[in-house]
Amino acid sequence: MSKTQETIEWYLGLVKQTIDDLDRNEIEKAIELFMDAYNNQNTIYIFGNGGSAASATHACGDFLKGASFGLPKRFRVMSLVDNLPAMMAIANDISYEEIFIEQLKNFLKPGDVVIGISGSGNSANVVKAIQYGIDNGASSIAFCGFKGGKIKEMADVIIHSKALDMEVAEDIHMMVFNVIKKEVMRRLHGENPSMGDVYDKRIQ
Repeated sequence: MSKTQETIEWYLGLVKQTIDDLDRNEIEKAIELFMDAYNNQNTIYIFGNGGSAASATHACGDFLKGASFGLPKRFRVMSLVDNLPAMMAIANDISYEEIFIEQLKNFLKPGDVVIGISGSGNSANVVKAIQYGIDNGASSIAFCGFKGGKIKEMADVIIHSKALDMEVAEDIHMMVFNVIKKEVMRRLHGENPSMGDVYDKRIQ
């Protein structure tokens, strides 16, 4: 086996093991929070840094369009990483640690859901935003990796990628968002989880 093949097998094996180690009950709890927010028309706020910021935007788009498509009542989801001018102003004038919490101060209402994504679990801006949500009546979900960090000890629901690897954490976090999407679509659209024929029809 070549060195390249060893890298491939090692990484894919680590992803498989991490999937096996995921707490299915916590994923189910996350699904219920998404459904509660949908049924009560509360807003779900998602945020993170770097690759986790990309995951926040990706997940937000999936629920604004994919999970909501064709429904008279839609998911209310906001990615706090997408208003770049606001984030830069907050970072420049106040602190980078405040870029998410300052946005939540404008919008958050009791009953909303805050979802913080942090590979280490210790990103200060994510920690502060989750704590603000908890202090102001929001439910909370922590997507974390490695040993879980601070957010693992704070949130109501913990999606923990236990591998000591950032890329695996990013893979697992996005995968879990997709699992949540599949299940809420099954409940709301009555569709088979494979969804293949559904998407074929939508793009024709």
